[in-house]
Amino acid sequence: MGLAHIHGGEQPLAKINILQTTVALHESASISAEPVLLGLKGEDTEWITVNFVNPKPSLDDWVGVFSPAKFDPSSCPPVNERKKQLPYICSAPIKPILVAISNPISFTNPKAPLYPRLAQGKSWNEMSVTWTSGYDIDEAVPFVEWGRKGDLQVRSPAGTLTFKQNSMCGSPASTVGWRDPGLIHTSFLKDLWPNFVYMYRIGHLLYNGSVVWSKTYSFKSSPYPGQNSLQRVVIFGDMGKAERDGSNEFSDYQPGSLNTTDQLIRDLDNIDIVFHIGDLTYSNGYISQWDQFTAQVEPIASTVPYMIASGNHERDWPNSGSFYDTPDSGGECGVPAETMFYYPAENKAKFWYSTDYGLFHFCIADSEHDWREGSEQYRFIEQCLASVDRHRQPWLIFSAHRVLGYSSNDWYSQEGAYEEPMGRDGLQKLWQKYKVDIAFYGHVHNYERSCPIYQNQCVNKEKNHYSGTVNGTIHVVVGGAGSHLSKFSQLIPYWSIYRDYDFGFVKLTAFNQSSLLFEYKKSRDGKVYDSFTISRDYKDVLACVHDGCEPTTLAS
Repeated sequence: MGLAHIHGGEQPLAKINILQTTVALHESASISAEPVLLGLKGEDTEWITVNFVNPKPSLDDWVGVFSPAKFDPSSCPPVNERKKQLPYICSAPIKPILVAISNPISFTNPKAPLYPRLAQGKSWNEMSVTWTSGYDIDEAVPFVEWGRKGDLQVRSPAGTLTFKQNSMCGSPASTVGWRDPGLIHTSFLKDLWPNFVYMYRIGHLLYNGSVVWSKTYSFKSSPYPGQNSLQRVVIFGDMGKAERDGSNEFSDYQPGSLNTTDQLIRDLDNIDIVFHIGDLTYSNGYISQWDQFTAQVEPIASTVPYMIASGNHERDWPNSGSFYDTPDSGGECGVPAETMFYYPAENKAKFWYSTDYGLFHFCIADSEHDWREGSEQYRFIEQCLASVDRHRQPWLIFSAHRVLGYSSNDWYSQEGAYEEPMGRDGLQKLWQKYKVDIAFYGHVHNYERSCPIYQNQCVNKEKNHYSGTVNGTIHVVVGGAGSHLSKFSQLIPYWSIYRDYDFGFVKLTAFNQSSLLFEYKKSRDGKVYDSFTISRDYKDVLACVHDGCEPTTLAS
């Protein structure tokens, strides 16, 4: 930790050139941090207190935290300039003067297992547990000890993965942004009984016979598909992360992130599963920020399944196989997202999958790979939508990161189509044929709800309650979970029922097979600002609608 003085007025991190630091230690200036040893009581998160003295204090004073403590800026390769995003750490104009250096801070066990994140497995009665540690397989055997609350605990083994610097597709991920991610472990807890509370803790069996344990966590297992019970789902996109102490950081443009995170934590007893549909961390090639994000969501992800989708800031990079030839991932090209989180895809590099939760069937698409008619993903989407038994699982949900449906965001409106280019061309006939209830998107950082719509036409004039035949899909943009907000077009399209330029998320509550509640909540207060209900019977799903009728015959 260092105390530096910067000439030229109050400057953001983006203008500080660490490479050009001048050492001019001042005998009357000092900086210290305590405690010097973290995790003495097994904590995985702990505050430190910083005390600094400067005989000539100024608004230009700057305190920097360096990890590792022996940070060496002597080699600083250039950041890829295609991505015009600050900071340029090696070429920024401000040259700080180092006036004091603190004592180093260390950890009781820097390899300790951290930040468990749950996800649905490939079957309804399977839960995956993924976590991060410093223990490779030649040092310790990773496992999860688990069981129903009050019952005998069993142990399930875990696999171990990581990724290396040469797995990154470009700078800054492959250069100044690189940070060893440690080891990523995943264990599968199988044959779960529905609706039971399970306790679990993470272990690493060292070769001397001792075990390094995490603290104990719990989760509630998924309901049986079609089970008629109360089920609650939260959906949002584009949340990112932020510093709880208010300090500056790279990519510091997700001002609503902590509000959303904290609001979900406060309501966690009333949430069963979470879907974060792309743009997870906004690390943009600075790999250490994946640890920051997994730490931030740990209270949520360790308790309920945290299901993710791929966004442009996870995947896109030129000449890497992404559908969009942009540098938005900062050179990560999907590798950290595919490794740090589990999701039940057949191929982790193809980020599309289906999952069931009780009365819900979810089809999660990957908007960063080709979804158009004739593509491999298009075939998956149709198979996913066609496979659901609507008698058991009446609520059919489609989701993707980019807006493949409808949005009156200003840049979409300028293009004239109110959608991602080519977005709904081939998909809307699938939504109609298989009678998708709601389609969710992120990417656009606001909230918007459409009427039930097909081929640009509202097929229902109601706004707050829908009943009877499923004759159109409601499209919802819910990308306002944290990142800087996106402006709407000045013209409000006829299909747009509710728009909100604020941070928030959506909660779906299925009361039974016939009744669903939709709520949009603001992150700042958790109150409901838009809502509707759906009431219907199975015959309403079966009913013939335009471009969604089963073939019939006159034969008796």
